[in-house]
Amino acid sequence: MNMLPEISRSMLKNSLVLGLFAIVTVGLVTLIQQATATRIEASARDAQVRALGEILPPGSYDNHLLDNSIQVHDALLGSRSPQPAYIAMKDGQPNAVILQAIAPDGYSGAIRLLVGIQADGRLAGVRVLNHRETPGLGDKVELSKSNWIQSFIGKSLNNPSETGWAVKKDRGEFDQFAGATITPRAVVKAVHNALLYFDQHRAELLVAGNATADSDSALLDAAIGHTPALPASEGDSSGPDDQGTAP
Repeated sequence: MNMLPEISRSMLKNSLVLGLFAIVTVGLVTLIQQATATRIEASARDAQVRALGEILPPGSYDNHLLDNSIQVHDALLGSRSPQPAYIAMKDGQPNAVILQAIAPDGYSGAIRLLVGIQADGRLAGVRVLNHRETPGLGDKVELSKSNWIQSFIGKSLNNPSETGWAVKKDRGEFDQFAGATITPRAVVKAVHNALLYFDQHRAELLVAGNATADSDSALLDAAIGHTPALPASEGDSSGPDDQGTAP
């Protein structure tokens, strides 16, 4: 009979130890997760800064692009959801905009792009952020794989003409890849659409560059953003099975 209280005390002690261990473990896991999340966020921000810095010529802007952006959305940019537009400033004046655009009709799905456009409408540069195109074929849209993406530099809505904004197989001015037509075709179309969007909203975008980059810019976003319907196949490949023999 006297053993029961002792057993109860032992069970209580063990329960307290286990509970304390669980609390400490959860606390450590939470701290590790928070520290990891902070590092991941910092790495992602650094990667964004590097990617944006590749678009515009050195010395062409003097502001922090990530801190001077607004949210825009339009079917011409290839997304139903708002995308950031980064405003480059020089001596207090907006002189370029970097848009995020999506080519929804890549061979293996959506291709995410950064499209830098100078205030006069000329392309400062284009970079691919993300894609799933075929290695050795469609992945030549990456600068690390070929210089093809640099062929957009200096081009504008009217240079080439509208018919020129296509790959050579479609009687346009841009090269396609050997064995791969769908990928460059999709990127050329997306870049052209981004130029169309900029042309339609140039004034609003450049005015937005003079506004402070805070939540009060929602009014500007509303003035610039539109949400027309996009094709139901957004982000899906609609091309034929053989990328190299696309019509």
